[in-house]
Amino acid sequence: MLQYDSKPLDLIFHALSDAGRRAMVDRLSRGPATVSDLARPMPMTLSAVVQHLKILEDAGLVKSEKMGRVRTCTLEMSAIANVERWIAERTRFWEQQYDQLEAYLADSASKENQE
Repeated sequence: MLQYDSKPLDLIFHALSDAGRRAMVDRLSRGPATVSDLARPMPMTLSAVVQHLKILEDAGLVKSEKMGRVRTCTLEMSAIANVERWIAERTRFWEQQYDQLEAYLADSASKENQE
């Protein structure tokens, strides 16, 4: 099987395991947003949103900057690219396995028909 450093991916998948955090990532995929903007549609307190953002930041999915009293968050596309790469590698691996199985079954059927 393919080798990879699991720690960063573990953090990312853990961060994405929560629906509220996925909603924040979805919102940030459309562009930067303040913490208040992210909190507005959420059914949770502002402090809970800040805690969720901390998890997203620790996973490398979100970066935030504070200007004055306003904290603005942006999505870190490099973390998303790492997940996409990991998924693509597994997809290629399993497609090769299925291709080999298909070739084996076709070869077996051909041999059976010749007998």
